[in-house]
Amino acid sequence: MGWLALIVCVQCRPNDYQTDMLLSVVRVGGLKLLLIPFLTCLAVPLTALWIWMPGDCATEETDQGNTKIVWILIIIFTHWLGALIYLLARRPQRLKELGR
Repeated sequence: MGWLALIVCVQCRPNDYQTDMLLSVVRVGGLKLLLIPFLTCLAVPLTALWIWMPGDCATEETDQGNTKIVWILIIIFTHWLGALIYLLARRPQRLKELGR
């Protein structure tokens, strides 16, 4: 069976469309290989931020009202986006108000 497949493949001559498709797959595969290190370099710090921000919020946020619980839930359920919002929006405000 293997010989038959080899003979069929040898006898087939790819047309221009098949060659273009093969080249485009190779180009996309190369792009994927370049994206993997880039996305890894982005994912690791964002995940570290997501782990750090709930701890910072839980230890440094005031106990008045529900702000601590609300911010922790926002950070947990929105992953790195919520952690980034907390870091850029609430943390400087908290540092200004409480000094910690």
